[in-house]
Amino acid sequence: MSQIIDIFKEITSIPRCSKTHEPFINYMKELCEKLDYLCLVDEVNNILCKKNDSKAKLAFQSHYDIVCLSDNCVPVIVQNGDILSAKNSTLGSDNGIGCAYMIQLMHDNVDGEFLFTSDEEIGLIGANNLDLELNAPYMLNLDSEEEGGVCIGCAGGVDIFASNTNKKIVPNDENLDLYEVSISKLQGGHSGVDIDKNIPNGIKLIAKTIKEANAKLLDINGGERINSIPVNVKAIIASKETPIASHENMVIEKIDTKSEHLNIFDDKIIDFLYNFENGMRSMNDELGVVQNSINLAIISTNPDEIKIELSARSMANDELANIKDETIQMLEEHNFTVTTDGKYPAWKPDINEFTSKVLEIYKEFNSEASLEAIHAGLECAIFKDKYSSIKVASIGPSIQFPHSKKEQVSIQSVENVFKVVKKIVEEIN
Repeated sequence: MSQIIDIFKEITSIPRCSKTHEPFINYMKELCEKLDYLCLVDEVNNILCKKNDSKAKLAFQSHYDIVCLSDNCVPVIVQNGDILSAKNSTLGSDNGIGCAYMIQLMHDNVDGEFLFTSDEEIGLIGANNLDLELNAPYMLNLDSEEEGGVCIGCAGGVDIFASNTNKKIVPNDENLDLYEVSISKLQGGHSGVDIDKNIPNGIKLIAKTIKEANAKLLDINGGERINSIPVNVKAIIASKETPIASHENMVIEKIDTKSEHLNIFDDKIIDFLYNFENGMRSMNDELGVVQNSINLAIISTNPDEIKIELSARSMANDELANIKDETIQMLEEHNFTVTTDGKYPAWKPDINEFTSKVLEIYKEFNSEASLEAIHAGLECAIFKDKYSSIKVASIGPSIQFPHSKKEQVSIQSVENVFKVVKKIVEEIN
């Protein structure tokens, strides 16, 4: 069974940060030629592998891009007993393990439709723009992160982008001191599945320190990805009083130079960051999952403006619209110009003959297996929209702290789930 882990290690050595396509596409083309599969690639770099004369009843789907917290990162895997992690980076088990499962099934000569989608981690770009035809009536997505769960529903989401250009040069009449305030090495995490875990948000912490020192804002940059809880943030501020750190990881350094004039941004920017209700907004007790949330993800300064990026999620499309509208209104009241993008629908939980069969098979291996929904965007929602009759379920091994440097996966869990995948293939085909 360690073949899966060998495949995972092999593809982890291939550069797969979001927006990096060619190396993995070339790998899959070579593999398909060797294993006698067609390899079809569309305009947005999705890859579909299938037999020439395919009569597949099952489509398998994983995204091949990974979250990289630094540019061009290729994870270096560290194995400690049963646990795989990476040296000072994300591991890419999300969704590299799913890709490894699919590649193993191709080595096993399974007649399936194997869809590897691109750029899921930066807005489900591949799935949203898919231009490859699927004919199978059933789809098994392999991007879930909890062993024993059969996912049959997920949150929808929308990304919100705001900019504030209110900036002015003022004389430093109050003789304010300059400070650099920075925070780093926070835990980080996924802005969907980890949003209820009280993980500190670096942007909110910096805003608290600035607001409570009545400081003026000159520059601020922070956050890594729109779907990650921000880890690293740095600001330059001007203040009469010495700012107080709001977290043990925060460093405040006085800048020695005195400035006769200050180039300061709108105070309303800090007011928004300070007052904004970040994180989980409500729970869905019926599903035992977060119902609504929003994450303040990225902030950046250029010479003329400050930009912020937020990611809102909901298990219901109408409630997602409400969060979006409320946030836009609040931003506009704080002098921001706002746009939205990256919207994807919620996948309303759907129990049908396929999901019931998957659960029945899973229970043969794990009596605790259950149907569940997840507070994150799965591409399944988009495939349900594109192919109205397709029946979808999502499973995967236990992955801890995805999208962070603490990301890890259990080898035993990977192997347990693959047994279930193989049995699903046997029974459906």
